[in-house]
Amino acid sequence: MRIGLFGQAPFGAAVYDRLREQGHTIVGVYGPREKSRPDPLAEAARRDGVALVQPARWQRKGVVDERAFEAYAATEPELNVMAFVTQIIPARVLEHSPQKTIQYHPSLLPKHRGRSAINHALLAGDAETGLTIFWVDEGIDTGPVLLQKRFAIGKNDTVNSLYREHFFPLGVDAVAEAVGLVAAGTAPRLVQDESAATYDAPWEGDAARIDWTRPAGEVHNLIRGSDRQPGAWTTLSGTMVKLYGSRRVDGAGAPGTVKGVTSGDEAGVTICCGDGAVRVDKAMPDGAKRGPADEWAAAAGVQAGALFK
Repeated sequence: MRIGLFGQAPFGAAVYDRLREQGHTIVGVYGPREKSRPDPLAEAARRDGVALVQPARWQRKGVVDERAFEAYAATEPELNVMAFVTQIIPARVLEHSPQKTIQYHPSLLPKHRGRSAINHALLAGDAETGLTIFWVDEGIDTGPVLLQKRFAIGKNDTVNSLYREHFFPLGVDAVAEAVGLVAAGTAPRLVQDESAATYDAPWEGDAARIDWTRPAGEVHNLIRGSDRQPGAWTTLSGTMVKLYGSRRVDGAGAPGTVKGVTSGDEAGVTICCGDGAVRVDKAMPDGAKRGPADEWAAAAGVQAGALFK
């Protein structure tokens, strides 16, 4: 099948390689312009002599970039595949190929629509999540479902661990399976249940500030649901500190108070919450690199009794 691949990053490159291994022809790769470093998917296209289209924007104020569209259309894809897409792609492009467009999304649609789906599954304390390949329509993650894959969320999973261990490898498999179904003419179109739909706003910036008066379970979910991006944050003596690698532990005291600093197998900084406590194993103070929380605490003189706000 002639595939037009929209995407970037290692995930996009892995999808590219898998589809070629399965005998499909990647006729074009379309992604954002590279800045400080080469993009893995763009590099794969250059390596193999595949058409590479990288507009600054596909459209401006609703007007499609004609040069970008013509470059895309000249590749004559039968199916558009969207893998790790951050640009807004015009409907004119999405509907151009004979088989239209399918897209990967890291949630069990219609739950957790939006670009921070993995974060919100953890923030909500979900016990299960998964990924969806769906047919793109004019809405945000609203098109008919082609296939889904489910998996459990561990009690200490983070956005990073879920992506690395599940969403990336299973996502590559799912995209390849979906393309195979489209090629065979057996791909389903299962309408999403709007009564079960949720949309979650982007998870970034101020939203990830820790409220230590909340129960330990909520604080734990906030930290792991922000790990590694955007990073749950708090302040100590007026300095911002991002915290990672949360575990729920026993402890009681004023919210935000450091209960203790430990090293060894259970290294970290234990901090009291509204009820219970959490232990974090990584910290990144403003302007510094992320590293072991106990080492940061020792260097910064953080001891039992210190207060995060």
